[in-house]
Amino acid sequence: GVDGLIHISDLSWTKRIKHPNKILNIGDEIESMVLAVDTNSRRISLGLKQAEPNPWDLIGEKFPIGTIIEGQVKNITDFGIFVGVDEGIDGLVHISDLSWVKRVKHPSKVVSIGDQVEAVVLDVDERDRKISLGMKQIEENPWTVIEERYPVGTRVSGQVRNITNFGIFVGLEEGIDGLVHVSDIS
Repeated sequence: GVDGLIHISDLSWTKRIKHPNKILNIGDEIESMVLAVDTNSRRISLGLKQAEPNPWDLIGEKFPIGTIIEGQVKNITDFGIFVGVDEGIDGLVHISDLSWVKRVKHPSKVVSIGDQVEAVVLDVDERDRKISLGMKQIEENPWTVIEERYPVGTRVSGQVRNITNFGIFVGLEEGIDGLVHVSDIS
């Protein structure tokens, strides 16, 4: 018989496989693609993943910009969260795209691994295999309608949230404070 070798990097488009026995067993029947034949050294290189379409080639069509996805939080880092978008493909919600009004110090304060979240696709980079997602973009940006909610001259009340040398911060709604400048206090 003639055997071919499937290099570990040619087993899957999306999974990082540490050892082939994690996905294959001796005796398994598989379909693969011939990648190279070297008659001098009598070697045949095969690819398992190449027998299927590369999911990254289709991800932009499947999830165009503006698509709302629901996925599971797979990982949390200092700079954001990774959400499962498709089989073996995760997208990143950057920390700055978690909330319009909350100052998020660490993403773990907002979500936990395993949580189901909704996010919108902000960008798809098939070449670098990156998907940018946003959770705050699911909701309306409160700052775009702030002048409608609080027109100049409107009387408002709220809780004092902070006192500084230059004025008082008053909470108008969740995450939105107004400043009473020191010159306007008395």
